[in-house]
Amino acid sequence: MASRDDFKSFIPAEKKIPELTIKAVLVGALLAVILGAANAYLGLYAGMTVSAVIPGAVMAFAFLKPFKGTILEVNIGMMGAAAGEALAAGVIFTIPALVLMGTWTEIHYVETTLIALFGGMLGVLWMVPLRRALIINTDLPFPEGVAVAAVLTTTVGGEAAESGKKSQSGVSGVWLIVGVLAAGLFKFGQVGLKIFAGAVHGIVNIGKFDIGGGEKSGVFYGGVATSPALLGVGWIIGPKISAFVFVGGLLGWVILVPLIALATGLPAPVSPSEITDALALGFGNADTGYQIWGFFQIWGSYIRYIGVGAMVVGGLYTIFKLRSNLAAGIKEAVAGIRGGKVEVKKRTDTDLNIKVVFLMIGLLVIPVFLIYAWISSLWVVSVVMAVFAILFAFIASAIAGYMAGLLGSSNNPISGVTVSVLLITSLILLGFGLSGNIGAAGIAILIAAVICCAAAISGDVLQSMTCGQMIGATPRNQQIAEIIGVCAAAPILALVVQALDKAYHIGSTNLPAPQAFLMQGIVQGVLGGQMVWPFVVAGAVLAFVLILINLPVLPVAIGIYLPFTLSTPIFIGGIVRAITNRAITKKYGSAEEEEISDWDLAIKQTDVAPKEKIIRTGLLLTAGLIAGEALMGVIVAFLIIGGLNFAIFDYPPVLPSVLVWVFIAALLAYIPLREIYAKDKE
Repeated sequence: MASRDDFKSFIPAEKKIPELTIKAVLVGALLAVILGAANAYLGLYAGMTVSAVIPGAVMAFAFLKPFKGTILEVNIGMMGAAAGEALAAGVIFTIPALVLMGTWTEIHYVETTLIALFGGMLGVLWMVPLRRALIINTDLPFPEGVAVAAVLTTTVGGEAAESGKKSQSGVSGVWLIVGVLAAGLFKFGQVGLKIFAGAVHGIVNIGKFDIGGGEKSGVFYGGVATSPALLGVGWIIGPKISAFVFVGGLLGWVILVPLIALATGLPAPVSPSEITDALALGFGNADTGYQIWGFFQIWGSYIRYIGVGAMVVGGLYTIFKLRSNLAAGIKEAVAGIRGGKVEVKKRTDTDLNIKVVFLMIGLLVIPVFLIYAWISSLWVVSVVMAVFAILFAFIASAIAGYMAGLLGSSNNPISGVTVSVLLITSLILLGFGLSGNIGAAGIAILIAAVICCAAAISGDVLQSMTCGQMIGATPRNQQIAEIIGVCAAAPILALVVQALDKAYHIGSTNLPAPQAFLMQGIVQGVLGGQMVWPFVVAGAVLAFVLILINLPVLPVAIGIYLPFTLSTPIFIGGIVRAITNRAITKKYGSAEEEEISDWDLAIKQTDVAPKEKIIRTGLLLTAGLIAGEALMGVIVAFLIIGGLNFAIFDYPPVLPSVLVWVFIAALLAYIPLREIYAKDKE
């Protein structure tokens, strides 16, 4: 397995420049609150959040520039921003389910704050022993970590005189700006002005077939999110991983859903909100929209659970494969606890004191137990489940961290990890004989909430820590900044969710909270005996088969779990990278960088060879695409919160959106290779 121990960071390990300063920490805390609040609304409204790693870095740079902030101070500010956004995902995917189930009549401020605080702290603390195993001793691409390192070394790197580096790479930072503007303006057209469709859906009916009594339609669905950021993610992770994600999408959406639709028929929307959603999917065409809606229902009710089953087995197998790296971290922790000699490490490899970390993890059992007992009045069950929550947070954090390393935080299916946790938790509670018990259902959601917060934090922590590893940050300082970000965001997030519930009512058409509805359905399904276990088992069997034939499980599982509209642009981004690699091979004999990775190229400032220049140009452009879309997503979230509506169309036109998106994909193919084409013409 690859190791990045000898990686030469942008700021050398032996050099010290200002990092964990008061101004950096204050900016991080402020951004944690701002981006956490924006994402809380976005998640409850649309069922997804925008990763704050890149927007946080850009905003931290903007805030710290007047104070001459160094690249490492900007990185600390980014850590706080990432903590706030990730915590928002953990809270809004789970806590609202308590209101939907009737366990709570309204959002409880104190309990929500404590759950967010304990879950967030667990996510940061468990990532300390996991950091080396997942960042240093793997070859995971960490697309957003690479992108943000390229952003920081291109922008802040030149600003920070302390870094002592001047770019002589011959790669212009203008491509970063081009990417930001192209993706940002396009995203505003999609979600702000609604003049471009955010996704394109199509369905084909191939005739009627008499299967299982009565004629039913044979239908096939295809779709693509017109997202520049997902193109960028696909380009960074490369053709191989993006192809495996796409294979998972094909398996779920092109094979399994049509078979179920053929056997049972497509469900039809009934409620006003369902009909509104169906019309949006069909761009105002009721017949097409109803069919696509039915397709999504079959995926959401059945096929998604195949992805969940595969994720559970794939995640546990991943932890098993990393066992030697994890064991080394635990051995070091035991040596530290016993007071033995621990090897003195270089600055860029120094974590929080492992003895203190494990002590804090152990102590967290007490407050978690107290809050479970307080809410449910089930004292014995609460003791067992508090210990379970703390230990299972480790497994969930490791799985979520690995998946974030594979596809990036924005595409990390945290809800899939939470669903897995809910399934296991609900089964344990069934073992206690608590089926149908409202207190038990509440405990199941609360356990999932703690673990979901931990898992969400771990994904963003690892992206930020990866960026830190590349630019030469001190892990210990980053971990402290993340803890401060969690402490700043938790009380404000509870307030925001409470206010949103009072203003719009969770579960209404104004605040649908789709992920919370999913969690509610799972708890009630398991405790009520209506869970679709055959599909979960089928996913687990699929994972075992993939392991036996030595194929990566998690990318395929993620492809099944994600909407097909997300897998497609990631795959197309991977194809563009394959075209780039092929052109480099044709011109220079090899697309390999003589042991130089995307990590090295993202931060490399001097002596950049021609073929390295091509990849670095592509990295800067894709970093811009990811940053532009993420930043605009946050800006529009604030506009929505402020009640500002600039929408021009109810159903944005498809063709202009596709043309602009294809043009951006063509730019991604052309810009890095433009010098090759120019030389070939001479």
